[in-house]
Amino acid sequence: MTTFTVWKFDDPDGADRAVEILNNAEADRIVKIDDHAVVRWPVGQSHPDTSHGHDSEWHGVGWGAVLGLMIGALFFMPVVGGLAGAALGGLAKRTEDAGITKEQLEKIRTEVTEGTSALFVVTEQGNVDRLAERMHGLRNTLIATNLTDAERSELLEAFGGR
Repeated sequence: MTTFTVWKFDDPDGADRAVEILNNAEADRIVKIDDHAVVRWPVGQSHPDTSHGHDSEWHGVGWGAVLGLMIGALFFMPVVGGLAGAALGGLAKRTEDAGITKEQLEKIRTEVTEGTSALFVVTEQGNVDRLAERMHGLRNTLIATNLTDAERSELLEAFGGR
């Protein structure tokens, strides 16, 4: 099953450290990464920096478009007042097939702020327990996923309940 998750980190470099851990875990066949994007928002900047990695030639093209659209709409489109809800509603329509809801988009937009970073990652075939061991010590919070409630609970338990 393809899993989409967004992890928030308490500092601007946390998501980059997580990508390095994920890449090493993929090399050790603990997880398969289809695609990922990093949003880092250093203190004092008016907007975040982003980077995107096409980790899989075939899957990366489709997910790359979804990730690019999502990050662009969430962080780079100037949206004010009632237009914010309409913009998120339009984005939610485009991402609903991937299991990403309007509520999740709103949560991402409000939680990824100056002084934090986020890792948007699409994976398959992961060993959650072994991956959680490698990610131990990173201060992260799961803020969005397309997993069921039971799968989400299992993931949170393995990663320390945040």
